[in-house]
Amino acid sequence: MKKCHIAYLACTAALLGTGLGAAPPAAAHRIHLVKPGESIQKAVDAAQPGDTVLLSPGVHHESVTVSTPGLTLRGMGGRTVLEPAADAAQTTGTAKTPSTAKAPGTAKTPRTVEPAAVGACAAGGNGICIVGTGGDRVEDVTVAALTVSGFTRNGVYAAATDHLTVRNVTAVKNGVWGIAQEGSVRGVFRGNTARDNGDAGLFLANSVSQEQGATDTDGTVVERNRLEGNRIGVTVRRLRNLTVAHNHLTGNCAAVFVVGDENKPKAGLVTVRDNRIVRNNKSCPKTARLDALQGSGIVLTGAEDSLITHNVIEDNAGTSPLSGGIVLFKSFVGTTSDRNRISDNDLRGNSPADLVNTDTAGKGNTFEGNSCRASQPAGLC
Repeated sequence: MKKCHIAYLACTAALLGTGLGAAPPAAAHRIHLVKPGESIQKAVDAAQPGDTVLLSPGVHHESVTVSTPGLTLRGMGGRTVLEPAADAAQTTGTAKTPSTAKAPGTAKTPRTVEPAAVGACAAGGNGICIVGTGGDRVEDVTVAALTVSGFTRNGVYAAATDHLTVRNVTAVKNGVWGIAQEGSVRGVFRGNTARDNGDAGLFLANSVSQEQGATDTDGTVVERNRLEGNRIGVTVRRLRNLTVAHNHLTGNCAAVFVVGDENKPKAGLVTVRDNRIVRNNKSCPKTARLDALQGSGIVLTGAEDSLITHNVIEDNAGTSPLSGGIVLFKSFVGTTSDRNRISDNDLRGNSPADLVNTDTAGKGNTFEGNSCRASQPAGLC
């Protein structure tokens, strides 16, 4: 018996020596370090799923496109800055094949983004682009710990993504949106600063180019961000199932917009809670899509079944039709806001009133437990 046992161990050792009996080694995740003046795009294109492209401190002059699933693009904090290239011929990158997993259900089918559009995103004046291709969402990309500044369109722009994480990013003085996402699900936007951008500091939408009903984000989260000096702090447009929580918003023309329209399904099931919204009194002129803005805390227009709760909303004052602490406003295409619950908010010093409901045709909206002094119409406090 002893000889048999020894023979067995010898055979096993021989198999392991040839590799036939060994478990395959785990794939090593690489770190690609990029110094100022070196090409970020080349490092991104060389990276594999799970790799990290790490940007050294300093100013990097480039636009970057990411379409590799599981990639992390990370700086080393505020001293890592991404700015536009000196010339217009910016690197546009190579479209890689993202994960083929698709969200189930027709309402969640990703917007098709063809490979040509991937390159066009970076060339079109955006800083960091995270873009799915060929109808597939790119999954599990992370952008973190850097500043994106001075791009003619958007600092960070994403389309057709699944579980994109943007954290500890500062987006400053970009022409349109600081950080933006469309046609995506399960996004996490946490701990970012968006300041002095031309439109929204943080912009989330179903589609910016197509008329269609609101889409389900599968629980996208916008939390613990600082949004200041933008036209709008956070815009949630034609989306459902999303949370905006624990953010600080000040110095914008309007703090939070939840926007729907006449399409179905309707925008809604948005939770806005535990935010601090103070002195959003910057003045912004009227546009083709929206009236002049000033002094708007939280605005719901054409939205349903949303919860606005436990927010501190102070000293937001203006003369716009959308001014006030919390405002229910009938959409510009005539869609009402229905069955929204506004509860347990702390409001003071907002003008023309703490609570404003101009959507008199809306059904089932409730105001309860709010601490406030004035409302339009009277009796909502």
